[in-house]
Amino acid sequence: MNSPAARAIRAVLVDDEDLARQVLREFLSAHSEIEIVAECANGFEAVKAVAEHKPDLVFLDIQMPKLDGFEVLELIGPGPAVIFVTAYDTFAIRAFEVHAVDYLLKPIGAQRFEAALERAKQRLAGRLPSAALPAIELAAAARPPQQYLDRIPVRDGTSVFIIPVAKLDYAEAQDDYVALAAEGKKHLKQQTIASLETALDPSRFLRIHRSYIVNLERVAKIEPYGKDSYVAVLHSGARLPVSRAGHTRLRQFLDR
Repeated sequence: MNSPAARAIRAVLVDDEDLARQVLREFLSAHSEIEIVAECANGFEAVKAVAEHKPDLVFLDIQMPKLDGFEVLELIGPGPAVIFVTAYDTFAIRAFEVHAVDYLLKPIGAQRFEAALERAKQRLAGRLPSAALPAIELAAAARPPQQYLDRIPVRDGTSVFIIPVAKLDYAEAQDDYVALAAEGKKHLKQQTIASLETALDPSRFLRIHRSYIVNLERVAKIEPYGKDSYVAVLHSGARLPVSRAGHTRLRQFLDR
């Protein structure tokens, strides 16, 4: 009895250059087992396409407008295997070698493409281990030291919102998520507060409680709240709990 035909590998191509997508299409045309379900010219399109099509494999450019490859990686989560495509950035490549399926340097050579595709197939077949780090931590590992976030991308279904860090009032831990308060609204992002803390500039943001990070520019005053406890009152009127250790750190900043 013949075994049923193997299911096609569904792929999404993400690159802001049409020529680069064309090269990938040509290489993939020799592989009847690969079905290209979407092509995307920017990161917003990529997040939407991955949410809608649930691909097995994503070819992901790094340098793109609107959302870069790091931010897309954070937002699409651990589902598909990812082959990164980049013209440079050796620092990022070192992280990719450890944690990703593979990477392709532009201009892409046929032999190198075939090797990366074979690795992706092995990953999808379970013969290669999955990424050692969650996507959010991989993106952090690829960021150069002392380069802090200047914006935070947040996914809501197939939509993506960009929160400029300068407009962030505070972040609140909610299990494996953080609630980001900015401009009178809250957005949920799947990320631990500890990983967010390391990505924010410590001269501008402070962990005042195990569940709260505050933008120091938003703090109007500190008030006592019961015995040995305090609250930080923000200019917006929000009141955030402050731990004893957080109070000491916050007092040092405010007394400068």
